[in-house]
Amino acid sequence: MTLSPSEASRVIEMAWEDRTPFEAIETQFGMSEPQVIRFMRSNLKPSSFRLWRERVNGRQTKHLQLRDPAVSRGYCRAQYKPR
Repeated sequence: MTLSPSEASRVIEMAWEDRTPFEAIETQFGMSEPQVIRFMRSNLKPSSFRLWRERVNGRQTKHLQLRDPAVSRGYCRAQYKPR
């Protein structure tokens, strides 16, 4: 799959977001969780990839089936603050 630079940037951003599930990335970009992991491995520095994997490994909000039903938003309201 070939992504434009802006699409690649958005996939990386969504993968780093705690409340954005892998299913949302698959819906928008057609990339399954293993494909996102491979994508992140090839597009991040090794140390950044390790930090990301440690962060998302087992995180319930990254998987819709494990997610608390009370979490209905894809992002925190304070996430996109005006600068």
